[in-house]
Amino acid sequence: MGKADGFLLYSRLENKERSPEERILDFKEIRLGSKEENRREQAARCMNCGVPMCQSGMRLAGMVTGCPLHNLIPEWNDHIYRKNDAHALGRLIKTNPFPEFTGRVCPALCEKACINGLDDNPVTIRDNELYLAEYGFDHHLITAQIPKKRSDKKIAVIGSGPAGMSAAQRLNYRGHAVTVFEREDEIGGLLMYGIPNMKLDKEVIRRRRRLMEKSGIQFLTNTNVGKDVSLKEIYEQFDAVILACGAKQARVPEIENMEGTDGVIMAVDFLTAATKCLPDLPKVNAQGKNVIILGGGDTGNDCVGTCIRQGCCSVIQIEMMPMPPKERAENNPWPQWPKVLKTDYGQEEAVHVFGKDPRVFSHTITRLIKEDNKVVEAETAEVHFIEGRLVPSEEREVISCDLLIIAAGFTGCEKELVSSNGIELSARNTVKTDQGKFATSKEGIFTAGDMHRGQSLVVWAIAEGLQCAKEVDEWLMGYTNLL
Repeated sequence: MGKADGFLLYSRLENKERSPEERILDFKEIRLGSKEENRREQAARCMNCGVPMCQSGMRLAGMVTGCPLHNLIPEWNDHIYRKNDAHALGRLIKTNPFPEFTGRVCPALCEKACINGLDDNPVTIRDNELYLAEYGFDHHLITAQIPKKRSDKKIAVIGSGPAGMSAAQRLNYRGHAVTVFEREDEIGGLLMYGIPNMKLDKEVIRRRRRLMEKSGIQFLTNTNVGKDVSLKEIYEQFDAVILACGAKQARVPEIENMEGTDGVIMAVDFLTAATKCLPDLPKVNAQGKNVIILGGGDTGNDCVGTCIRQGCCSVIQIEMMPMPPKERAENNPWPQWPKVLKTDYGQEEAVHVFGKDPRVFSHTITRLIKEDNKVVEAETAEVHFIEGRLVPSEEREVISCDLLIIAAGFTGCEKELVSSNGIELSARNTVKTDQGKFATSKEGIFTAGDMHRGQSLVVWAIAEGLQCAKEVDEWLMGYTNLL
C-alpha cells in the first residue's frame, strides 16, 4: 500500500473540464489532463483493500459493480504513487488493451465499487487510468505488438468496434492472421461514430489503428459483409469467424404520425452524420431548430451536447422513467451500482445556454403534428406505472418541435446477416450461444460484444472480445495460453 493515510490526507480531485461557455464553441474534448503530482496524490488515496471490489466485475441486485476487465487497480495505483509509471502501465495493459478508450468514455464501474465511495469520494480510478495510457503513448511504451511466431490459422472479425478490436488484437498477438471487416469508412464502431468528439477525439482511435496495423492486423473498411462480400465466402476462406457487429437495431417507439415524417432521425444516425461532416454541418442538423430528444440515457445526452454546438434554438430531453433520487436509497447500498441522478456534460451545457435542465422525466411523446409532411409540434403526456406498465395519462401538452431525435435504445442486432446464414438468435434478438460461451450455432463462427450480450458499455465489449478470443484460440489449437 502506497500511503497508509492517503485517503485521509487528500480529497478527491477529478480532472478538470473546460467551461461550458468555452467548450460549446467547438467539438474538442471536454476533459483536460492534470498535473503529475495530482495523480500521485490521487493514487495515494487507494487503500489497497484486502478484497478490492473495484476490480470485481460482479453482479449485485441485477447490475454489475466493479471492473468487468478485472483491472489490477490497487497494484497500478500503488505504482503511480511510488513514481513507477512504467510498471503501473504494465499492470494496466495486462488486463486492458485499450485504456485510452476506457479512460475517456467508461462510466467507471470501478469507482462505484471503491470503498472510499462509502462517503461518495472514490479514488479517481478512471483519471489515473487515462494518465497511464497517455504516459504510455508519450513515452513510446505502448507499441505495436508483433508476435514472435505465426501460426497457420486465419481469422475473420466482422465489425471493428471495441469487441472486434480487442478480439483481433489478442488473436494477432497469439500469432494468428487476423482480418477485420468494417462497413464504415473508418474503424471503431460506436467509438468512432456513436460517441461524439467532445468525449473521444477520433485521432485517439486512428492512433490505435496505426499500431494494430503495424502489428499485422488487416482492416478492410467500406466492406459491408452480406452485400460487398458474403459471410459464406468469408466462412470458406478463414479458419474461424467472429461476429462483432454490435446491436444497432434501433428501438422505434410507437408515436402517431411518426412514420415517414421529415424532421425525425435516429440518434446514432444523427451523431454519425455530425461526426462525419465536421467541421461542417450535416444535412440534418439542429441549427435554428426547436429540438426534442426522446431518451434520457448517455446517447440522449450526447445528442443534447451536439445540438447545442450546432446552434439549436431550444432542446428538451424526454425520459419515460421517473427522476432518480439525488442520493442513494436505503435499498441501494454500496457497493451496488448507485441508482442516482447524474447530470452529464450535455445537460450542464443546456443549463448554461438555456438556463434550465433539458430533461423532462416521466413523460413520453404520443403524437406528432406536421405540416407538408414535416414535424412542427409534438404532443406529450405524463406517464405512470400501472400494474407494472408505463401508461400515458389522458392530459396532453403540445410542444414546438422542428427536429425529433429518437434515442430510445436498441433492440438487438441487425438480423439479416445472421438469419440468412442459419445462425440462431436468442429471444432478445442477440446471437445465441451457451451461457458464458461465444460459439454460435454454426461451427467455426463465434460472437462477442453487443451482438452477443445486447446494448452495453465499451468496457464490456472489450471484455467480451478478449474472452471470445480465448475461446476461438482454444477451438483452433486444442489449447490456449491466453488469459
